[in-house]
Amino acid sequence: MANMDLDNERYNGFERFMFFLTPILFTIILLGVLLTLFNHDMRNKMLEVGNKVPLLADVLPDPQESGTEENVQMTAQKSMAKIDELRKQLNEKDATIAADKEKSAQADELIKSLQGEIEQLKQSNADEALNDEQYQLKINELAAMYAQMSPSKAAPILQSMSTDEAVLVIAAMSSESRSKVLEKMAPQKAADITMKLKDVVSAKDRQIAALQAQVNRQSSTTPAATQSQTLLDTAQLKQTFSGMEPKSAAELLLKMSEVSPSKVLRILNAVDDSSRSGILTEMSSLNKGITAQLVTKLMSGK
Repeated sequence: MANMDLDNERYNGFERFMFFLTPILFTIILLGVLLTLFNHDMRNKMLEVGNKVPLLADVLPDPQESGTEENVQMTAQKSMAKIDELRKQLNEKDATIAADKEKSAQADELIKSLQGEIEQLKQSNADEALNDEQYQLKINELAAMYAQMSPSKAAPILQSMSTDEAVLVIAAMSSESRSKVLEKMAPQKAADITMKLKDVVSAKDRQIAALQAQVNRQSSTTPAATQSQTLLDTAQLKQTFSGMEPKSAAELLLKMSEVSPSKVLRILNAVDDSSRSGILTEMSSLNKGITAQLVTKLMSGK
């Protein structure tokens, strides 16, 4: 009985000790766990201690290095810097592409402008070629008109022109008509025209030469020489056109007005009033517009 009481006292004392020790151990373990979870340094120390225990070393992870967070932050900063650099390069590429597009648009506008200028030049060349053809057609018509006249009447008219102007008309005639007209001309004038005809030149060059000869004659002749030549030509022109039929003279003068209106005015001034009246009547029936212009210039003395 006494032994049983002694055992009960022992158990009661141990129970009391465990009663006080258990909360303390629980608190210590809880604090250790919390420190291990939330304190990086403490957790690393605990892992280092645990890794030294043979059985726990196989279960616990290795402690993290103290500079890991700094490395992570540094890596993040480097990544952000790289991203910023790539974003900057992308913006530069976009700006380059936009500049290239603008240059391409400007080049397209320049190409369109040049194409428009080329079309204008083509049109201008076509118009010039058409004008040349029309001018040559008028010369051919005028040459045909002179060819239909008698050589004795056509020769004085052509002889009153400059050599280049006469060559321009005579070159458009047939060989037979040309020889007949030259036969009725003054020998020196016929020789000068023949020398011009033998040269192989284009019709355009002959037209330019005729215009240049007209300009040179107007700018270089002296008043006395001009008056003498005019008196001689006027007498010849008066005799020639006064002897022509008014209708034929009218047709010829209308053709001449397309090439040299000043020559027509000279002829109309040269003939007498009766011949001029008949010629103007026929001209008016053929082309009232040109006739009115010529009469206006006659009245103004031009």
